[in-house]
Amino acid sequence: MGDWRFLSAAEMGRKIDAGDLDPVELAEGYLDAATQHPQGTQIYARLTPDRALNEAKAAHARAKAGRRKGPLDGVPISWKDLFDSAGTVTEAGTALLKGRVPSKDARVLATATQLGLVCIGKTHMTELAFSGLGYNPSTATPPNVHDAVRLPGGSSSGAAASVAHGLAAIGIGSDTGGSVRVPSGWNDLVGLKTTPGRLSLEGVVPLCETFDTVGPLARTVEDAALMLAALEGGKATDLTGASLTGARFAVLKDIVLDGLETAPAAGFDRALSAFAAAGATIDDLHAPEVVDAMANAGPLFTAEAYGTWKDEIEAAPDKMFAAILARFRTGADVKAADYVALWRALHRQRAIWNARIAGYDAILMPTVAIEPPKRADVAADSAYFTARNLLALRNTRVGNLMGSAAVTLPTGVAWGGVMLVGLGGSEERLLRVAAAAEAALA
Repeated sequence: MGDWRFLSAAEMGRKIDAGDLDPVELAEGYLDAATQHPQGTQIYARLTPDRALNEAKAAHARAKAGRRKGPLDGVPISWKDLFDSAGTVTEAGTALLKGRVPSKDARVLATATQLGLVCIGKTHMTELAFSGLGYNPSTATPPNVHDAVRLPGGSSSGAAASVAHGLAAIGIGSDTGGSVRVPSGWNDLVGLKTTPGRLSLEGVVPLCETFDTVGPLARTVEDAALMLAALEGGKATDLTGASLTGARFAVLKDIVLDGLETAPAAGFDRALSAFAAAGATIDDLHAPEVVDAMANAGPLFTAEAYGTWKDEIEAAPDKMFAAILARFRTGADVKAADYVALWRALHRQRAIWNARIAGYDAILMPTVAIEPPKRADVAADSAYFTARNLLALRNTRVGNLMGSAAVTLPTGVAWGGVMLVGLGGSEERLLRVAAAAEAALA
C-alpha cells in the first residue's frame, strides 16, 4: 500500500477508474499511515476516519458502476484546520477557538466532497495563519520533509507535511502572504496561489479576507489543476502540449533576489538554466511599484488582521503564542485614514504592475529567499522568529500585494523552489506554463 501513497493524485484517479485501485483500501492505507507515522500527530490535528471511509465506500460503488464524478473521485486529501467541517472541531491552530465545532462544511470542502474527494483529516497550521515559518508552540509544529529539526513553512504547515510524508494525496491550504507557497517550497511540492475571489472563502476562518485565498499543495502541476477544478466545481485546465518553446519570462530584479541563501540561489539558477534550455527567453524586469508596495505592506495586513480578531484576542491574550500576539497587535495603531490611503496606492500599483507584466508568460523569482530555520533557534529567540518570518514571506508577498496568481515548483534542490507569477485571473494560462516548466525541470 505504501507505494500507492506517493503516486500523484491524478494517477490514483486513473488507477481507480481502471479498477486497479480501490478507494476504500486507499483511504484505509492513508489513515493507517497517519496513525502509525512517528510524527503523525504533529501533522494532523485530527483525522476523520468515519467520514473518510463513508466517502471512500461511496466512491468505490460509483467506480464499480462506471459513474465516477470526476478524475479525483475517491482520492484522499487533507484540509488545513481553518476550513469548517460539519461536526468536526475546527480551531485554526489557536486556543482562542478551542472546541469550536462548525455546523456545516466550508463551501470549497462541500464542493470537493460532491465531486467525490475523500476527507482524511484536518492538518495543523500556524496560529490563525499569521506566520510563514510553520512554528506553533500552542498546538503542534509539523516536520520538514528533509530535516525534522527544521521548520516546514507556514501557515499551511501540516498541509504540506501531509503530502510530503505520504499521508495525503493533496493538501488544501490558504495563502494570505505566502502560506501555500512557502511550505510547498520548503517541502518540494507544487503550490498554487489563486487569485483573490476565485475560490469561495465561505466557511474559511479568516485572517485578512481582502488577501486570503484558497489553494492546493500537490505533487504535480496536473494535480494542482485538477484540484483547482474540484474546489470550484469547474473543468480542469487542459495541459496537453504545454511547451516552453517561445515562452517569455522575466526575472524580477527588485528585492526578491536580495540575500538569497545557498539552496534558494542554487534552485533558482537551476530553474533559469532549464527554462532557457527548453526554449524560453528570459528578460530582466524592474518594477518600482512593487518596491513601493512592499515598503508599505505591513499596515495593510496587520490592521485588517487585528480588526478581524481584536475582540477574541483581547478577551484572552494569554492563550496566544506571544510572537503571534505581538504581530496582531501592531495593527492596533494603524489609522483609518492611512489604511485607506495605502489601499488607494496599492490599487494604482497593481494597475502599473499588470500593464508591465502583461506581455510575459510568467514573472520568475525564488519562492523563498531563505532556508528553513531550526525549530530550536526560533523557539529560543523571539527577535529571530520575527526576522526569519518576514524573510520567509518576503518573496511570496509580492503576489499577494499585486493580486496575482502564482505557482511554486520544486527545482530538484531541497528548499530551492521557483515561483512563477502571472496576472490575476490567469490560472489556466499559468498552469499550462507551469506544466511545461515542470517538465523542463524533471
